[in-house]
Amino acid sequence: MEALRLITLDPAHFHAALVHKEMYAGVSPRVTVYAPLGLDLTEHLTRVARFNLRAERPTVWELDVHAGPDSLERMIREQQPGGVVVLSGRNRVKIGRILRSVEGGFHVLADKPWILRSADLPHLAASLAAAQQRHVVAYDMMTERYEVTSILHRELVNTPAVFGTIVSGGPDDPAISMDSMHRLIKAVAGVPLMRPAEFFDIDEQGEALNDVGTHLVDLVQWIAFPDQAIDYRTEIAMHSARRWPTVLSAAQWKAVTGGARDGSFDYYGNNFVAYAVRGVHVHMTVRWDLEGVSDTYVAKFRGSKSSIEVRQGEAENFQPEVYVVPNSPALAAEVGAALRSTVEVLGARFAGLGVGEGNGEFRLTIPGEHRMGHEAHFGEVTRQFFAYIADPKSMPAWETPNMLAKYYVSTKGVEMALSGV
Repeated sequence: MEALRLITLDPAHFHAALVHKEMYAGVSPRVTVYAPLGLDLTEHLTRVARFNLRAERPTVWELDVHAGPDSLERMIREQQPGGVVVLSGRNRVKIGRILRSVEGGFHVLADKPWILRSADLPHLAASLAAAQQRHVVAYDMMTERYEVTSILHRELVNTPAVFGTIVSGGPDDPAISMDSMHRLIKAVAGVPLMRPAEFFDIDEQGEALNDVGTHLVDLVQWIAFPDQAIDYRTEIAMHSARRWPTVLSAAQWKAVTGGARDGSFDYYGNNFVAYAVRGVHVHMTVRWDLEGVSDTYVAKFRGSKSSIEVRQGEAENFQPEVYVVPNSPALAAEVGAALRSTVEVLGARFAGLGVGEGNGEFRLTIPGEHRMGHEAHFGEVTRQFFAYIADPKSMPAWETPNMLAKYYVSTKGVEMALSGV
């Protein structure tokens, strides 16, 4: 079988480089890059070069770089169908590039978000339909599905002896609640990340729910309704949403972007949305703060026997951990026994997994070997994508409707917040 060929198209976010953090069997080390000459391109090349030059497990990528205008059309003209187009950033025009690529017979691996407006849902549907018709794979980089705590969260929510059945909750009493805080100042591949000014253009990058929130909406569906297709037209009800800014002073703007500006800047990088999936009520908060020790995350799913939670805060040393909280002291013995039996079975996949107990709740003990870290998840996503290319029929049928459902929530939520609903 001929080696797969990677084509990087106009990389505007570091996610494109993270695909190259490792080598892959059956994939050519020679990669073609099409992009305008500018800082986005040079930053991408520098990141890939660092992977090649690192002391431990260096990669051996070879890059053919075509720097100039009309990157998309030049790529379509010069490359043979069957290659893999990697897209990151440029969110406003991303869905048009995805559609053009799949119509040209190329597979597409693209980071989130694919769309920022609900008006683009038909273009998303057309892209997925075109991929199926042309027997190529278009895949969203949902890295959080490969985080060990997300996997364990899903397993426990779907273990009735531990969780029971999910409750419906209500508009003011959600069954599922999520709160994610990301930092504007962080490091990528060990190097401090400078964000381009365009990152703060919400018409280009999207608001928090458009962007990071895509992962959270995906996890709601993936955990609560595993392997089930969701029809957003009949099974999702949007209730309310709001937005508010993170204010950056002139000095903070310089620290984040390296650029200068007069006065402060209101970055609308914070969203709240309330909605329901099949009658199960969800509250979701997605925020960007300037800096801190780490990103933080809390996700709680309420069942008839217990709540299953992931917490990533100071008490967890900013490392995500999985908790099981029985609904009452009377249920603690039953839930604890069922949890230990379940963990014993899960130990076949996660060696050394254990259970701790205290303060009326249980906490999974997860050996460090199972904690890969966010950047390594891109390799996991990419390998799954290549597996789908090798056997397109192995891609689950629910992926397409759930992509539409996910982006319906993220786009409509932002639009509701903008309208003050």
